[in-house]
Amino acid sequence: MSTTATALTVENGIARLRFTDPEHGNPINRRLCDEMCDRAIELSCRSDVRVVLVTAEGKNFGFGGDIAHFVAQGDQLPSEIKRMTATIHSAIARLQRMDAPMVAAVQGVCAGGSAAFAAGCDVVVSADNARWVAAYTGIGYSTDASATVMFSRRMGLARARNFLLRNQTLDAQAALAAGLVDEVVPADQLLAQAEAIALKFAAGPTKAYGEVRRLLLSVQDQPLETQLEMEAQALSRVASTEDAREGLAAFNEKRKPRFTGR
Repeated sequence: MSTTATALTVENGIARLRFTDPEHGNPINRRLCDEMCDRAIELSCRSDVRVVLVTAEGKNFGFGGDIAHFVAQGDQLPSEIKRMTATIHSAIARLQRMDAPMVAAVQGVCAGGSAAFAAGCDVVVSADNARWVAAYTGIGYSTDASATVMFSRRMGLARARNFLLRNQTLDAQAALAAGLVDEVVPADQLLAQAEAIALKFAAGPTKAYGEVRRLLLSVQDQPLETQLEMEAQALSRVASTEDAREGLAAFNEKRKPRFTGR
């Protein structure tokens, strides 16, 4: 049995966040939720992180909620759910507000909260053998892990409603057509493609990425004038960065910019 549910390494600007319990399908349980909270705190406090690459060990990305763990809670399950969501939801919120973009590489079964977490990444690369499973209502439960938010943002409200209420399963091509994933590649090319995308982000203007990521969080619920002012304030902040100055200089000098993430 794995002693941890996750692993995190950071090198050359790339934070590699891995789910590490393939024997059980990388399930979401108390251990994973607590670890993800700690991982998100660390990532959000590190100045050397320019992209987060999310992967999972084994044949499947993640089965979602740990059914065995839930059953073992008995009558204490409602309070256990509140404890678990307190940490995993905190992790998701912090990761969404980071400067560093997130790239997910998804293989095999990706269900429930695992699918919601992957959908929250900025770029989702899916293996051609992946299956995206709504899962929640199939066991009589409602959603968590930002499922209503992330599926709606990717697929639109009507498609997300259909996916969740009807407990649908989408193969990789159907997920691509629905907007749930951004690219589909052969399974043996999955990690290489996700790594290539991560490398490009790691060489990009990290502060600008962060402002864009945070602006997109509010685009659906802010009045036009408010969103425009938020864009103006963000653009003004970015204009003072080293990367913005480098971008202008490179354009004028007709060369490729050398961004440092500052």
